Amino acid sequence: MSLLLPLFVLLCLGIGAWRRVPLYDAFAEGAREGIDTARRVLPALLTMLCAIRAFSACGLMEKLAGLLSPLTAWAGLPRETLPLMLLKPLSGSASLAMLRDILAACGPDSRAGLAACVLYASSETVFYTCGLYLAAAGVKKSRHTVPCALLAWLAGSLAAGWITRVF
Repeated sequence: MSLLLPLFVLLCLGIGAWRRVPLYDAFAEGAREGIDTARRVLPALLTMLCAIRAFSACGLMEKLAGLLSPLTAWAGLPRETLPLMLLKPLSGSASLAMLRDILAACGPDSRAGLAACVLYASSETVFYTCGLYLAAAGVKKSRHTVPCALLAWLAGSLAAGWITRVF
């Protein structure tokens, strides 16, 4: 298994040489395009990271979780999972840390632990993903992309509550 990556690289180099592709020039051009893409995407990433940090640091997360707890209780999500539900569309690493905290506090076999795992797996980091890919593609108006992605996030969150209530 450890030889898989080197063999794949050698295969790509062999195919490139067989087709008479200037390998170094192709690699240098790809690296240049990668740096240009990173330069275009970096402002969106930094903005998202700053917004997430401010959202968590000012206590808005806990206040919003308190307001939404009656609705999520109706949907079958335990109160402990609300911060995870709110963080998941914003940041994958922050929501993973929140999942770890929920599992440490409640246990992996608790209803909150099960719901948190299903909730984590059932949705995507909407704003991060949209910000990254739309910025990389040069899209200025996302139109229906973000609302549809948020609707999918909500459906995944509700399904997490329903699935863990059934089992």
